[in-house]
Amino acid sequence: MKTFKKVYVEITSVCNLACSFCPPTERSKQFIQIDQFNYILDQIRPHTKYIYLHVKGEPLLHPKIDQLLDISHEKGFKVNITTNGTLLKKAKHKILMKPALRQMNFSLHSFDGHPGSTNRHEYITSILSFAKEAVEQSKMIVSLRLWNLDQDNATNAEKKRNREALEIIEKEFDLDYQIEEKISPGTGVKVADRIYLNQDYEFKWPALHEEEDDGKGFCHALRSQAAILTNGVVVPCCLDGEGVINLGNVYQTSFSEIVDGKRANNIYHGFSRREAVEELCRKCGYRKRFG
Repeated sequence: MKTFKKVYVEITSVCNLACSFCPPTERSKQFIQIDQFNYILDQIRPHTKYIYLHVKGEPLLHPKIDQLLDISHEKGFKVNITTNGTLLKKAKHKILMKPALRQMNFSLHSFDGHPGSTNRHEYITSILSFAKEAVEQSKMIVSLRLWNLDQDNATNAEKKRNREALEIIEKEFDLDYQIEEKISPGTGVKVADRIYLNQDYEFKWPALHEEEDDGKGFCHALRSQAAILTNGVVVPCCLDGEGVINLGNVYQTSFSEIVDGKRANNIYHGFSRREAVEELCRKCGYRKRFG
């Protein structure tokens, strides 16, 4: 039986922001139901102990996020949540002391990616306040992400915006250095106990209308991860936000059968040969990060 380091379980396809770096899904707007979530966790239980509650959508929008975390704990899962952080005030009481919640990832680049963003200081300090409280009261890990670097060197405007964000973090944690001195793209720096900052280049979501490359390279899809969309469709990784590589639906076929099916195995063995067998994979630049 295949096991994975993590399985993405998308709990909503809806987001409260419209960020430039994240194309909106063309799928129907959905929130996973409690019985569906229970069913999916039972399906993936033999395959992983770690779940990530997103592919597309903003997880903190889910009105029953607290119940989903309780169910995850009851079934022995550790949960990671990636969020834009704008709904913390409303959702804080639902997530703060949940034992299932292993890590919160905050996409700080959402502020500049969303045209309607205002008051950077208030946005970041609210997240940092939550981070401090979370690590003080629980074993939670917090990752602050600035994934907005330009491959062709950031423009002065981008550097200025990031400097403003980093300066807020430096002051909040009383750092005696500038974060840029200790960090490079794709790496992180510890700013406090169990609180980390990670910077990386902005990645482009793969899409069938993009140009295809030679298909060479490696990916961890179906090797260390798989994903399940809100509608039950299983996809190889967290970047197939539209369900293009539809491996099957957990409401019709068991997860175990799907990830060991012909199409899934073709993808797995293809990447063992450093070859992308799916069209979408040949149009995904993220694959090149792994050689």
